[in-house]
Amino acid sequence: MSGSGIVVADTVLRGGKVWCGLGLEVTQALALFGGRVLATGTDAQIEPLIGPDTTVIDLNGRLATPGLNDAHMHLLPYGTTMAEVDLRTKVAPTLEALLQAVRDGAAGLAPGDWVIGRGYDNSKLDVGRHPYREELDQASPDNPVYIVRTDGHLAVANSKALELAGITEDTPSPQGGMIEKQNGKLTGLLAETAREPVMNVLPDNSVDKLVESIERGGRDLLSRGVTSCMEAAIGIRDGWTEMLAYQKAHRDGRLPVRVYGVLMGDKGRTIMAEARAAGMVSGGGDDMLRIGPVKIFTDGSAGGRTAAMSKPYMGGDENDTGLLCLTDDELNTMIADAHRDGYRFAIHAIGDAAIEQTLNAMEAALAEVPDPNRRHRIEHCGWLRPDQMERMKKHHILPAPQPAFLYYFGDNYLKLLERERVEASHPMRTWIDAGLHPSASTDCPVVEVDPFANLYTMVTRKTENGTQIGTEHILTMEEALNAYTFESAYAAHEETIKGRLVPGQLGDVAVFDTDLLTCTPEEILTTQCDLTILGGKVVYERSDTRP
Repeated sequence: MSGSGIVVADTVLRGGKVWCGLGLEVTQALALFGGRVLATGTDAQIEPLIGPDTTVIDLNGRLATPGLNDAHMHLLPYGTTMAEVDLRTKVAPTLEALLQAVRDGAAGLAPGDWVIGRGYDNSKLDVGRHPYREELDQASPDNPVYIVRTDGHLAVANSKALELAGITEDTPSPQGGMIEKQNGKLTGLLAETAREPVMNVLPDNSVDKLVESIERGGRDLLSRGVTSCMEAAIGIRDGWTEMLAYQKAHRDGRLPVRVYGVLMGDKGRTIMAEARAAGMVSGGGDDMLRIGPVKIFTDGSAGGRTAAMSKPYMGGDENDTGLLCLTDDELNTMIADAHRDGYRFAIHAIGDAAIEQTLNAMEAALAEVPDPNRRHRIEHCGWLRPDQMERMKKHHILPAPQPAFLYYFGDNYLKLLERERVEASHPMRTWIDAGLHPSASTDCPVVEVDPFANLYTMVTRKTENGTQIGTEHILTMEEALNAYTFESAYAAHEETIKGRLVPGQLGDVAVFDTDLLTCTPEEILTTQCDLTILGGKVVYERSDTRP
């Protein structure tokens, strides 16, 4: 505060284009004070708020927006994956390249140490299939190998890994899972709950190692202009240790981004007993680490043919409709118990059969304990029917989709499902018109964490190969940015504190080198983040920013 009694800003951004939020005036300048937005306006209007100690950032015509908020991703696993074997298509487009990556990952390891990789997409490999167990055996004969498909719902294990997990040719597929066999022999492919025996024998991670993963992944998010995210499954691999890691990262100042943390409450993987004992309920915490909803898996992924559909996938028989991970009674009981205790839910349901099961359980819980503002969520929610949309609208159950799935997987979807079903999927426009506040997210590391494929697909409905799918759901850029900012905050009950650049909200800002409001769709994909501000402080600045 100056001697005249006028509040002087800590930081001012001026000389650019400041997008404050959907329906708000685009301004030239922004003032931040005490970690929050102080004012927006023209350069002249903000000039009196500049004092001798104010940090002044010249935007040089660049676009500033509220910090982006990835409403569904896996921050800790992403940071861990960054240190594991990278099997993404851009790194390993062929089977041989994938096997070489496994060989390289095993090089230097002691016999018996695990080789873990992620990111391959069988539909994009040159052989058009998953790797076989024997091929992984040859690539790494002395080490157990576990590689995860890009969607995170299917994986291939080599013989040593299967042996450690106790999976033999006599092991039946579990409920909600599949152990693939050909001519009675294990191929190594495991789907959904069938992966759990292998996951249970993976080496445990320490709290300190997990903090490193959180920090590594969070720094990368900041370099993309992402200042908040929903960590979609705390406890999915290392149980309660993951929550301890988040608490330590926050306590030690090593949590780079704001996190809305989901509690794993699945049948096979849950931290709910520890969360209840610690008094953790959805909404607790602070602006950096807040407790979010409970996560349960009901099906798999469309690309892996395990999303539970009411109609079969193309190319299969009438029973080729995916997998339901739980019985109706199991899901009903799990949701009713936690809803009764005040928890929110973020249920993984991709296919319409899984969405049906989820809606039935949520409706029953809400009938018993009405709460019009609980805002239960259906994560992904890609393949729903019009009647299900009406039920979501009635109970204000929110979709949490990943538009980038169409960008990366849309061409493969067209090989698995009829075109009209694909065009009706991820219906952003219909959700908006229904008042269901669809957010935007990546589900990273399922797809790249970079936000620009999401923005591009929302305003074009095009895949990475240029195929256009469902043009009636095309959004304006402001609507797309709104999904990535305000709506992501709304989905976390945080719309009053972030998501727009208005006085009093958190001073989280992203500055881009491209004017997303006026650029061509193709220019969206080459956009870069120049500067990121969290709580009024610069936390990332690109070293080679253009003037």
